[in-house]
Amino acid sequence: MVDGPELITVGQLARRVGLTAKALRHYDRVGLLSPAAVDPHTGYRLYSADQVAPARLVRLLRSVDVPLEYVRACLSGPDDEAAIQQVLIQHRRRLQARLDRVRGDLHRIDHLIEDGVTAAMTDQDKPDTASGTGDERRMAVDLFNGVWRLLEKEDRSVEEDDRMLHMAHASRHHWGQVGAPVNLSRGEWQCSRVYCVLGRAEPALHHARRGLEICREHGIGDWDLAYAYESLARACAVAGDKEQARAWTEQALAAAEDIAQDEDRELVLSDLESIPAQPRFW
Repeated sequence: MVDGPELITVGQLARRVGLTAKALRHYDRVGLLSPAAVDPHTGYRLYSADQVAPARLVRLLRSVDVPLEYVRACLSGPDDEAAIQQVLIQHRRRLQARLDRVRGDLHRIDHLIEDGVTAAMTDQDKPDTASGTGDERRMAVDLFNGVWRLLEKEDRSVEEDDRMLHMAHASRHHWGQVGAPVNLSRGEWQCSRVYCVLGRAEPALHHARRGLEICREHGIGDWDLAYAYESLARACAVAGDKEQARAWTEQALAAAEDIAQDEDRELVLSDLESIPAQPRFW
């Protein structure tokens, strides 16, 4: 056996910190958390008591999918709370951008389902001989998707913020000419989200209320209704009204229970967790 300070085996460390022995071996192989010693006769990895806290930090960060390279940076200064917090803030931004991309993809898929793939592949320079409806619908979809692409950007310029806002309103206008009620509700939701991102509470609340009104008036449910409540919760949070933000969040949670698809429900729940200044309470 290896002589020196008291050492523990990989299995013992795994049990103490909540990691698997397999994970600890992997972290050794990639140079993230190497053992204090390796028994020359058995090849067993042995860890010191000082490595318990770093191992717990690894487990905590990896439990929220912080990439290994950022975990490694945190381990270089495990007592630097501010640096670790900054890593988490940056990771949260990446996750939010990923969530926005997924949500945008879902909306684009909805448009493909509603409009048909053939219509989406039509030459956009070719005029619609029957009416302008096809062109107007295409503009609504293209503008809607363009807003999502800008929302996904982490570092937008002031000009891009302006463009994103105008495109959201333009998309909602075109949906008002050719869309179904569900398109109008989603357009209001997107306008509200853009205003929330820009920190403008009053118009965010206005469009969130309109989205909910449309859902209620036309009996729209499932994830559209849950997102209508989510938009009101987010807008209230931006306005600094924590009590109302929580109340609308509770409405969104109740509506989410009626969402047919598990994946859609999880998306709504994940989005609720990103509401500013509102810790998870459910």
